Amino acid sequence: MKLSKIFYNGLVKENPIFVQLIGMCSVLAVTTSVINGLGMGLAATVVLVGSNVVISLLRKVIPDKIRIPAFIVVIATFVTIVEMFMKAYAQELYNALGIFIPLIVVNCMILARAEAFASKNGVLASAVDGLGMGLGYSVALLILSSLREILGSGSIFDIQLFGPSFEPALIFIMPPGAFILLGILIGVFNSIRKKQASKEALAKGDVE
Repeated sequence: MKLSKIFYNGLVKENPIFVQLIGMCSVLAVTTSVINGLGMGLAATVVLVGSNVVISLLRKVIPDKIRIPAFIVVIATFVTIVEMFMKAYAQELYNALGIFIPLIVVNCMILARAEAFASKNGVLASAVDGLGMGLGYSVALLILSSLREILGSGSIFDIQLFGPSFEPALIFIMPPGAFILLGILIGVFNSIRKKQASKEALAKGDVE
């Protein structure tokens, strides 16, 4: 499979949030602001790329019977590195994300890529897969957190967008609002994706 196709699959075609609906345990909790959403997305991307590379390197060495525990140890190592880095250099973000940083260890998106892709493919392809999936996850968090912050707080990146008379819809920074927006985004994303797939199929049929 071409590297560009692997990257596109993670970013769009198999987007972990909008298409596969995995790795969502922290999505609804951390997307109350764009900074938090981006922080979580980038942290997960670093862990994805790093763990995919290491697991791909060790795929022929790790016994099949203990592959899942081995994968978790590798993932937990990268999560610890990211957590220590954020605690040292991004204290406010570290405090805001809190328990959701160590919970990246049990993010099913990361373990799924280790099992489904990194353990079966080369290092470069696995790194691209991790990057594509991580950025797909980050983009989904960015879109959702932007909408929630704008609608629920009237700001973005903590910069107020409206005048003092603006009354934010507080429901959108609460869990019910997150569910509503996420459902709408999933519907819109998949509708666009299906239309694009239909156009590509028609174009392919015309060529043939």
